[in-house]
Amino acid sequence: MREAKHIYDQYFGVLEPALKSKAEEFELVGYGKIETRDLWNFLTKKIWKRRTEDIHMHELVSDVLAIKIGDFMNFTTVEAYRTTSWNVELNEEELQALLHTKADNL
Repeated sequence: MREAKHIYDQYFGVLEPALKSKAEEFELVGYGKIETRDLWNFLTKKIWKRRTEDIHMHELVSDVLAIKIGDFMNFTTVEAYRTTSWNVELNEEELQALLHTKADNL
């Protein structure tokens, strides 16, 4: 399923240097490699949910540079849970371990 285009997608190329800078900042403080596309996804789905057509470039740049690592990581965690496949194949032993609590064994 393809996601709908965001109204600000046209600015990705212009904002890419700011996105790279923010990704490098997070890497420097020990958060590993973060892709610019992941930051863009955070911005379009979380920060820019209520979009306006008459936004100025400096507002977009400010939004990119103002991303806090905690907000980004929380969003990423929720997205990971949201997209996780719950129809994973389990063998009988794994299924029984999930379904039985410690109280069942007493």
